[in-house]
Amino acid sequence: MYRYDEFDERFVRERVAQFRHQVERRLDGSLSDDEFKPLRLKNGLYLQLHAYMLRVAVPYGTMNSKQMRQLAHIAEKYDKGYAHFTTRQNLQYNWPKLKDVPDILDLLADVEMHCIQTSGNCIRNVTADQFAGVAADEVEDPRPTGELIRQWSSLHPEFSWLPRKFKIAVTGAEHDRAAIKVHDIGLRILRHAETNEIGYEVIVGGGLGRTPMIGKVIRDFLPKDELLAYLEAVMRVYNAEGRRDNKYKARVKILVHEIGTDEFKQRVEAEYAELDGPTINAPPQEIERIARYFAPPAYETLPETSDAFEAAQAGDPEFARFVEQNGFKHRQPGYIALTVSLKPIGGVPGDMSDAQMRAFADIAQAYSFDEFRVTHVQNLVLPHVKLDDVAAVYAALKAADLHTPNAGLVTDIIACPGLDYCALATARSIPIAQDISNLFASPERQADLGPLQIKISGCINACGHHHVGHIGILGLEKSGRENYQITVGGDASLDASLGERVGPGIDGDQVPGAIEALVAVYKRERQGSETFIDTVKRAGLEPFKDGFSAYVAGETAGEPA
Repeated sequence: MYRYDEFDERFVRERVAQFRHQVERRLDGSLSDDEFKPLRLKNGLYLQLHAYMLRVAVPYGTMNSKQMRQLAHIAEKYDKGYAHFTTRQNLQYNWPKLKDVPDILDLLADVEMHCIQTSGNCIRNVTADQFAGVAADEVEDPRPTGELIRQWSSLHPEFSWLPRKFKIAVTGAEHDRAAIKVHDIGLRILRHAETNEIGYEVIVGGGLGRTPMIGKVIRDFLPKDELLAYLEAVMRVYNAEGRRDNKYKARVKILVHEIGTDEFKQRVEAEYAELDGPTINAPPQEIERIARYFAPPAYETLPETSDAFEAAQAGDPEFARFVEQNGFKHRQPGYIALTVSLKPIGGVPGDMSDAQMRAFADIAQAYSFDEFRVTHVQNLVLPHVKLDDVAAVYAALKAADLHTPNAGLVTDIIACPGLDYCALATARSIPIAQDISNLFASPERQADLGPLQIKISGCINACGHHHVGHIGILGLEKSGRENYQITVGGDASLDASLGERVGPGIDGDQVPGAIEALVAVYKRERQGSETFIDTVKRAGLEPFKDGFSAYVAGETAGEPA
C-alpha cells in the first residue's frame, strides 16, 4: 500500500485546517450557504435530504485495518453507527453534524485518509480493479497508475474548476472489472503487440447519468512514461471546450459526441504535441518509487492445493457454497482472494455497521496481510488469504454476519441511497433492492440463475449504474408517485452496452414481479450454460419485452416463484 510522505501529510493537514476555519465562518454567519457550498464540496461534504453527507476517498479501493477501525470509530461517535460503501470505491457518512466535520477530517488524516475532491467539478477519486495485484489475467497492477494520477490531479491548478465532475478508472487485466468504458477516461494497461512494451489504451467519453454513453478509444497504445502529459492534453481540451452554459451537457462525453471521436482525438493530439512532456510526466525514479509501495506481500511458498481447505468444503456445504461463489483464483499458489458481500438477504446494499467494520478489520489484519479492497459494486475483498486459513476466515465472517455467498448473483444488487437520503433522488432504491433480494433468497435459485447483475438508481444521475445492469431499474417521479423503468441488456465489461427499456414504467410494488417475469424468460430462452447477459445478446430483447408486457397486462409471466 502507498504510504504518505512528508508532503502528503502536510498537504492533507493544511486542507483540514483551512476547512475548519471555513466551517467556523459558516456557523457564525460570516459565510452564507451559497458562499459555503463550493468550499464544502471541495472537501466532500454534501447537504442531503435530511442531513449533511460526508464522502471519504478510498483511492483505487485499497485500505488497511487501521483505517477501517478509524472509520468504525467515526461511524460510532459522529454518525448513527454505520457507513455506506459506494460505486466509486468511496465510503459515505449520512448523518454527520457540520460542527463535527473538521474533527472527522482530522481523524481521517490520522490514518492517511481524506475527503478532498470526492465532490465538485474536479477529477474525482480514481478507481481500479478490486483484484489488482492478484489476478492471473493481469498485465500489470493498475494501482501505481492510480496513485500517480491521484498525485497529479490533487488540487491541480488548471483542473480544479472543470465544466463538470470528471471520473477516471484504470484496469491492468484482460477482463475489465473496473467498468472503464463508462468513465470520462478509462485506461487499460496492455502490452504492445509487436514490441511487448507496456502502455495504455486510452478511452474517453464514457459515462452514465442523464445521457449515458460508452467511451471511445482515442489512443490504441500510449507509452507508459507519457501518461500524465497525455492526460493533461485531454483535460486541457475538455476544460477549454466543454460546455459551461448547461450542466446537463457539460460532461466530456457530450463534447466527444458533438464534435465526433476523430475530431476530439485530433484536438487532443494537437494539444499533446504542444505540451512540454518532460516537465509534466513523472520521472522514472518517481514511478519506481510509487511502484515499490505496491510490491506483493511476503507470500509463503505453498502447494497449489490444501488438504484442510478441501476437507472443510467436503464437510460443510454452506462453506463450500461461499468458496464457490465468493472465491477468486489467486496468481500465487496456495492463496485465494475472497469477496465479502455487503448484500445480506433483505439488507441495505453497501451498508456496514461499526461492529462489522471492526470485526472485518481484525480479519484483514490476521489473514490478508492487513490489506483489503473496496469494490465498485459495493462489496469488499480480502485479496491475500491462504487456502489453509479460508475456513477460519469464513467462521469469523459468519460471526459478523458478513458471510453471504452471493457475489455476482441476482441478490448482489447495486443500489444508490435513493429517496431515503438523497436530495436529488426522485424515488426510493433501498426498499426495491430489499424486496428483490428477499424474492430470490433461496441459494438454490440464485445458483440456478448464475451471474445476473441488477442495478438500481433513484434518479437519472445513475449513481446505481442502472444503465449497465443486466437488469437496470430507474426510479422516477410520475404524477406524484414513484415510477420505475426497467431496462435489460446493460453490460459494464469490455463488451460494454447500455440496457434498453422493455416497457412502460411501473409502480414500486410491481417491480419484484417484473424481475421474476424477466428471469422466467431467461430460463425459458437460455441454451446450455448461457448466462443471463449471453442469452440477451443472442436472443435479443423481444422475448424479454414480451414477458414484461405479459406481466404488466396481468397475464401469466412464466414460472412461479
